[in-house]
Amino acid sequence: MNLVAHLPILPVVVPLISAPIAVLSRRGSVAFVLATTASWAALALAVALWVQVGAEGTISYAIGNWPPPWGIEYRIDTLSAFVLVLVSGVAAIILPYCRRSIEAELPREQHYLFYAMFGLCLAGLLGIVATGDAFNIFVFVEISALASYALIALGRDRRALVASYQYLIMGTIGATFLVIGIGLLYLMTGTLNLADMRQRLADVSDMRPVLTALAFITAGMSLKLALFPLHQWLPNAYSHAPSAVSAFLAGTATKVSVYVLLRFYYSVFGAGLVSDLGLREVLLVLSLAAMFAASALAIFQTDLKKLLAYSSVAQIGYITLGLSFESVAGLTASIVHLFNHGITKAGLFMLVGGAVLVMGGSDMSRLAGLGRAMPLTSFGIVLGGLSLIGVPGTAGFISKWSLIVAALERNQWWLVFAIALSSLLALAYVWRFVEAAYLREPAQPREGGREAPPSMLISAWILVAASIYFGLDSSLTLGSAMAGAQSLLGAAP
Repeated sequence: MNLVAHLPILPVVVPLISAPIAVLSRRGSVAFVLATTASWAALALAVALWVQVGAEGTISYAIGNWPPPWGIEYRIDTLSAFVLVLVSGVAAIILPYCRRSIEAELPREQHYLFYAMFGLCLAGLLGIVATGDAFNIFVFVEISALASYALIALGRDRRALVASYQYLIMGTIGATFLVIGIGLLYLMTGTLNLADMRQRLADVSDMRPVLTALAFITAGMSLKLALFPLHQWLPNAYSHAPSAVSAFLAGTATKVSVYVLLRFYYSVFGAGLVSDLGLREVLLVLSLAAMFAASALAIFQTDLKKLLAYSSVAQIGYITLGLSFESVAGLTASIVHLFNHGITKAGLFMLVGGAVLVMGGSDMSRLAGLGRAMPLTSFGIVLGGLSLIGVPGTAGFISKWSLIVAALERNQWWLVFAIALSSLLALAYVWRFVEAAYLREPAQPREGGREAPPSMLISAWILVAASIYFGLDSSLTLGSAMAGAQSLLGAAP
């Protein structure tokens, strides 16, 4: 069998198959090996797809040899290949971290179930990105969401169950809105294939069911990506989930939801219709609210995981701010920040997980003196925090500079000021950790140099180092983001 011909579907199939095998094994060690192997295989396949798309252009794969639009199509272009690399890459780096982290946080009899759910969640997220079928997007959204609910509920105390239930309620509402929007599009076009839908919408784009579909899909995916003020599920979910789950979801789940919104806006509806409905202005206002309100809330958090969770809401605001520009520069900024924030925030949550393992919690009072007790962990958190602020030499700077360039392109100087001012708020909440770790004395004397296990520390530092590397050399990320933005605007009718 020619595996190259089936390359578009393999990143989804491999982790999907690993999940039931992990359950049948009923052994945590076997499930760990299966999940890790599947994630690294998915990463290798995603990189191969990214290289192939760069060389040959968009790849279309027909499931069961049924040609689109009659059959289900997997469609890989520059943007989807870029997001596939992000999702599979974050998963591949987090899974070696999981071994010691999960041993400390979960009962042994739940380990194999954790890895099974992780594989399902990964398969769902990769499927959302790879598929070119609207209903398949909904199916994969639900697969990843259901697995996420279970992963969050595995947290060490009852608050994890409450957080999972809140996420379930909000996620179900979001998924309902999404499927209603897709149903209205099918009603008006008679197709579920995204590329075919785009062509057929040209004749009916001004009709009310189409506009209603756009509104429903926007609301549904805004819930999924935690756009302010629809973010209520996120802080508790990230705070009370197992550390590895917080890192994985922070680095991938909301980013994939942004991808879905991008795909529907520009590959299906078109920038003109999005602008006519006034969504650009709505996104602008809500993005600014997220940048300032969520950052302000982060400043007053006493728990580092919750601080980083509110920071994620603020950083999502930067991503959607780029969407509101509706230009190549704005979309480039959104896509590159989608990637940069994904690796940075995943690395930060992994480092905090190591601190939780050693210190017994993520409350700031417990982390007092962490700079002396865990110097490598503390320094890594500071570097990740610098990226959140947007300090030159970090990936976050590339993101914010791209946003500033997009704002200047539209002569919106006030937005440049807003981006700079919100970054000062990020400086304030990062300083909260610096103050606790380096300027406060611990309640009880601690021995220095006691770090998290090497597998956890090395995995986290790989992502921290990546956030620095892509801040120094942005040719790969910015180039891929710009190519993705150009393809999106080129796809718009």
